[in-house]
Amino acid sequence: MTEEHKEPHPMSRRFRGFLPVVVDVETGGFNPEKDALLEIAAVILTMDDDGWLKRAETHVQQIDPFEGANLEQSALDFTGIDPWNPEREAVPEREGMSEIFGPIRKAVKAHDCKRAVLVGHNATFDHNFVFAAALRSDIRRNPFHPFSTFDTATLAGLAYGHTVLAQPASWRAYRSATRTRTRPPMTLRKLPTCSVASSIAGAKSVASHRRRYRTTSNSHRK
Repeated sequence: MTEEHKEPHPMSRRFRGFLPVVVDVETGGFNPEKDALLEIAAVILTMDDDGWLKRAETHVQQIDPFEGANLEQSALDFTGIDPWNPEREAVPEREGMSEIFGPIRKAVKAHDCKRAVLVGHNATFDHNFVFAAALRSDIRRNPFHPFSTFDTATLAGLAYGHTVLAQPASWRAYRSATRTRTRPPMTLRKLPTCSVASSIAGAKSVASHRRRYRTTSNSHRK
C-alpha cells in the first residue's frame, strides 16, 4: 500500500479524531492564574489494530515557579515538593511546556488525529493549569482541545464504583490476582496518577468498543 493510500491509524476513528493524552500536574495551589505549576507529566496513548489502548510515551518535566507565582504552604506540604531544591532539575515554564507539547503534537500527526484531548483525574484542574501555563508562556501551538476533556474520576465511578484514584485500577488488579477482597498493600495504593488514569481510560475505552461491536453484531443476526 502506497503512502498516499495507506489506511488511517485506528486511533483516528476511535475518538472522532482526538488523541487521548493522560496528564497530571502538581501545583502550588488551586488558582491556575496565580499559583505555580511545579510538575507536569503526560502519557501519550496509542491503539493497536484490535482496538486496545496502550501507553506509548511518557514525558515528565519539573517546572520553576513563574515570576510572582504564589506558593501555598499547604499545597507544598501535600505534594512534598521543595520548589527550590536544585536536585529537581527544574526548567523555566516556557521550556518545560514546550518539551511536553512537542512530542504530543508529533503523536497527534502520527496517529492521523486533529488534536489531543486531555485525560485527567478531575480533569478540569489539570486542563486549567496547562492552559494558564501555555498562555503565560505565549505558546500558541497548544495541542489540546480548548475545552473538551476525558475525566477519569467519572469513568472510575462508573466502572469501579470508586472515584478515589489509587483505588479503582490497582485494587481491582490486586483482588483479581489474589482472589481476595482485602485492601492491597500501600505500595499498590500509591501507583503514579498518570499510570492509573491511563489504565482506567484504556479499560473503559475497550469495554465500550466491545459493547458497540456486540450490539452491531447482534443487530445483524436479527
